[in-house]
Amino acid sequence: MIYESPLAYVLGLEGVALLRSFTGKHDRAFVEARIGEIRKLLDDESLASAAVDVARVDTVEGYRIWSSTYDDVPNSAFEFDEPVVTEIVDALPAGVALDAACGTGRYAAALSARGHQVLGVDSSPEMLDHARRRVPNARFEVGDLHRLPVADGAMDLVVCGLALVHVPDLDPVLAEFARVLRPGGHLVIADVHPEGIARGSVPTVRDADGRPGRLVAYRHLVGDYLRAALRAGLQPLRCEEPRLPVGDPSVAREVPTAADVVRRWDVWPWSLTALVPEAARAANEGAPAMLIWHFRAADS
Repeated sequence: MIYESPLAYVLGLEGVALLRSFTGKHDRAFVEARIGEIRKLLDDESLASAAVDVARVDTVEGYRIWSSTYDDVPNSAFEFDEPVVTEIVDALPAGVALDAACGTGRYAAALSARGHQVLGVDSSPEMLDHARRRVPNARFEVGDLHRLPVADGAMDLVVCGLALVHVPDLDPVLAEFARVLRPGGHLVIADVHPEGIARGSVPTVRDADGRPGRLVAYRHLVGDYLRAALRAGLQPLRCEEPRLPVGDPSVAREVPTAADVVRRWDVWPWSLTALVPEAARAANEGAPAMLIWHFRAADS
């Protein structure tokens, strides 16, 4: 069970902003404003009493719940990973491609449109139902990233988007990707950056009774991906860390009341930044949103 306190989150943003000030990023007036804001936050009863207990939900159950609405609401992560992944894939010849943890077929559709023969694998039958309708000329199978239903060396390309954050250990999954790639084949991975996970970028769901839950997520460091790939015999070709856009602090914004914000748990934690906009901008400035890798299997 996760104990989620909106007060703790906004105080955390204030703390990161103050740490940056401590190393010279901001001036005395900024520091004093942050300390004054912290005092007000501590006195706000609507924040202090709004904490909730949130269940950890496994991916099969979580994506079963999410599948019915997954494609209905824009996912901001797509804005960061798709341009880079598309650039990488467009430079590769069409072949046999695996969309690993394909979900509703976002990358399967893109690969198919570029002439690849596509297999999509996912652990959620409900997500695969959507993928089959979305990409009727691709093949989809239920499967696990640790035991892909694919023969050794069968794939020219493996793409895996927004999935490895859900596995506790990268080594067996990267080894499995290496197994199914032909010599010289390519692997493209896109996932939430470990800094994003640390800042609460973990999908929310509600169970049948409306109780809040977050999909299980693990914070893999940048080096964790690299070390796992090297152990699997994969050669790194490219690494990108698209950053969050930084808002203009000079633009005035209406700050909602804490009571208005804490009422909507489903959009925590990002909605909470509206309570402390200056601290949030300072804390998030330059923060990476996604981590994208391009690896190549050895020729022999």
